[in-house]
Amino acid sequence: MGHAGASGYIAVLALAAVPAPEIRAIALVLNVLVASVGTLQCVVAGHFRRDVFVPLALASVPAALVGGAITLPAVLLRQLIGAVLLFSAWRQVGQLPADPGAMRPWACWRGSPAPAAAVSVAFILVNSIAGLAGLVLRHGVAAMPDPGALAPLVGVVLVGGTLGAYGGSRRFPSPWIRRLLAVVLVIAAWKLLAC
Repeated sequence: MGHAGASGYIAVLALAAVPAPEIRAIALVLNVLVASVGTLQCVVAGHFRRDVFVPLALASVPAALVGGAITLPAVLLRQLIGAVLLFSAWRQVGQLPADPGAMRPWACWRGSPAPAAAVSVAFILVNSIAGLAGLVLRHGVAAMPDPGALAPLVGVVLVGGTLGAYGGSRRFPSPWIRRLLAVVLVIAAWKLLAC
């Protein structure tokens, strides 16, 4: 819990040979949908901390808006996405301790991990919305993904995101899931970078 799954979407879209400029818009839309579900679950469960979230959002949303409006050449965008996927894979494997009981990603948080995850998923939600807004302000609604092509993805990620948010709010992912995700991320990065 606490992440909307963009690394996974980007990896799957790259494996499906979706052009890099389209990946950004699709990943942002899917992020908004899944982060909405996660944020709602966290708020309903009473984990959301407005006092922590608001200053973070105020500092980051303008940058996400500008970032969404930036247009990069397709080759550079593909290389950046590939690099992000490789970094994400490294983080997935690099955070696996020898003792699974030692996995404490919230160690810098002064309380339980649930409020940190709640703030994280809400942070992703507002920044994904801002990124989409920047994209649309710069390129118009034509930059948005085709609704017909997006519909099947929406169903899959809403089901997966709901299950992930539910399970993530009650237990943490197993190390083997992280390793599997790392493999998928590396394969997708290779496909993007080899083009």
